Amino acid sequence: MSDGPPPHRALLPDGRLHLQDGPIDLVIGLEGDRAAVLAAREAAWRSLHGVLAGLIEELPLLRAPLLGRLPELRHPVARRMAEAAWPYRAQFVTPMVAVAGAVAEHVVAAIAAIPGISVAHVNNGGDIALHLSPASCLRVGLMEGPEAAGPDGLAVIRGDGAVRGIATSGWRGRSFSLGIADAVTVVALGAAQADAAASIIANAVDVEHAAVIRRPAESLDPDSDLGGLPVTVDVGALPPELAAMALDRGTACAEALLGRGLILGACLRLQGQVRLSGLLALGDEVSASHS
Repeated sequence: MSDGPPPHRALLPDGRLHLQDGPIDLVIGLEGDRAAVLAAREAAWRSLHGVLAGLIEELPLLRAPLLGRLPELRHPVARRMAEAAWPYRAQFVTPMVAVAGAVAEHVVAAIAAIPGISVAHVNNGGDIALHLSPASCLRVGLMEGPEAAGPDGLAVIRGDGAVRGIATSGWRGRSFSLGIADAVTVVALGAAQADAAASIIANAVDVEHAAVIRRPAESLDPDSDLGGLPVTVDVGALPPELAAMALDRGTACAEALLGRGLILGACLRLQGQVRLSGLLALGDEVSASHS
């Protein structure tokens, strides 16, 4: 299969790089000496060329649920996706659960190979891959949901720590969710890991109530990897105790993933209530604050 036309690229007014290829839409921030930044922009653009075509070629396997063994995938991004989803194979999961984070991770790896880059962040629709030198730090806003006017919390990620991936999932995001979380933000060793875990935890934030409306995924998108599974399309006002119960279920899931070493921290939000786990609660390698 041909790699197709090269990705669109443009510089944003603030100096960040915008790369777009079909549904892949990246915003990339870079810090370093000028020559390194110019080389990193080129490396990022080149690394994205052919990714979409490669994933489309293996799409049947990427949309199939993981079962007894890892699928034999050729593209490095496809393999990242499957490896990030693999720990959750005891439940219904496909490699698509980690697609955004895996693409961001692929691009940041190309950037990290350029000497002289101190900070790089590749944002793929809210799933972010990081490259940080040991002396650097990055401040990341925490949002209550995609409709929020701006962040109401802050995570400070230090370069001498372990966090290199951030992802957010929830029923109001761009991907379908089985749960009712407004937003679940996860920090992890990598973006693909964070992407998969954020979806799994967001699915666990759940209760049954008349205010929760669900529809089969395939009725909303015939190509969805979730098939006939009921996904959340609306969540009305819940009794505070039920919202707390849903968050408790999600927090239990997050704590279990922390225990397995699959994530480093999580922030769960639902209708004004917040739960923090791991580094986001302890303020160790990541310090978090909320207004």
